[in-house]
Amino acid sequence: MSNIVTFVHRPSIICLVIARVAMLIRRAFKFELKPDGRQACQIGKFCGCARYVYNRTLSLEKSLYAKDDKHSFRYTEATKRLPEWKNKHPFLKECHSQVLQQSLKDLDRAYTNFFEKRANFPKYKKKFRHDSIRFPQGVELDEVKQKIWLPKIGWVGYRKSQDIIGAIKNVTVIRRGDKWDVSIQTEYEDKPPAPTPSEIGIDMGVKHFATLSDGKVFEPLNPFKREQEKLAILQRKLARQKKGSRNSRKTKRKIARLHRHIADSRRDFLHKTSTQIAQNHSTVYVEDLKVSNMSASAAGTIENPGKKVKQKSSLNRSILDQGWYGFFRMLSNKLERRGGKLIKVDPKNTSRTCPLCGLVSAENRKTQASFACIACGYRANADLVGAINVLRAGRARLACGMSGGVRPLSAGTQRDLLQH
Repeated sequence: MSNIVTFVHRPSIICLVIARVAMLIRRAFKFELKPDGRQACQIGKFCGCARYVYNRTLSLEKSLYAKDDKHSFRYTEATKRLPEWKNKHPFLKECHSQVLQQSLKDLDRAYTNFFEKRANFPKYKKKFRHDSIRFPQGVELDEVKQKIWLPKIGWVGYRKSQDIIGAIKNVTVIRRGDKWDVSIQTEYEDKPPAPTPSEIGIDMGVKHFATLSDGKVFEPLNPFKREQEKLAILQRKLARQKKGSRNSRKTKRKIARLHRHIADSRRDFLHKTSTQIAQNHSTVYVEDLKVSNMSASAAGTIENPGKKVKQKSSLNRSILDQGWYGFFRMLSNKLERRGGKLIKVDPKNTSRTCPLCGLVSAENRKTQASFACIACGYRANADLVGAINVLRAGRARLACGMSGGVRPLSAGTQRDLLQH
């Protein structure tokens, strides 16, 4: 069940009334897995078997489609091939049968996403890059001893960082770098707490990660930028080493550990920031940013080469390093669990509109950091102005059913802004 949300509009006030209805929530809890040598080897074999079934089925489906363009992938038909493949390849019998079936379900989902235009055509999985297995049942958990039972593998330790809530639905084991993680998906019924009656607008940026309409600023972490020089040294070292040698394998492990450290640092920062915002506000307005388009390459083609390619590539790195898309996803999930809501608004002219007189002009923002209205003389930080305009656009969209356009504020709100 979902929350029942009612919006009541009054002059310069929007009241958010949320009926606290129990919801059925599915949530994933991710931990670092601590297998011993035998267990790690067994998990690696299971991943190899799942990868073999996935890639061979994909290759077979491609050949069948080449012969008959009316052929389509069907999960039930694919599973019927498994007994024959197990007889031909005894190593598949060592793997848990449901792990192989889940691999085919992944392929089925990949085909569905492709035909519904949500993803590209399925690609072959590569060793070490796509190593994961999933257990839909037969899993037990001992939180006191910090161990989890995986079928045909046994009790494996994990590093507990939080309590697990709800009944286990499935468990996924994933390789990241030279370590293993376990993701435990659970399902439980929860009544969200009474949300804090507060709303806020957020302006995203590169220099300042997030600027809130109340003036609070979250500085960026930039984990990749911090480790970029160290990563470049290791990659140059790897390029000089003999391919396949022991030293090259050691360097690869160091690179993998560094990438894992970068990803973990970014995810920790995003979780802490999104949690702080979700705890203090019930309704959050953000710009509907197309991050994939914003971070697209500006190199162009040979016939039509791009302009300022070096500057754009640096901007792309900064956007991807900060993880805007992941931040929006985390914030949306945490607000929903607490009975709140994340609302996206049109980002057009949010940084060019004066909050007082409503003038829209590129001349209002001649520099990246400062905003100065050429009509009324209002001055403020440009990111703060953007966050205020995002808040106003979100309020207008909720109260009036508009598309989120920016309009001038009321006289009372203007006085509040001037005092602020």
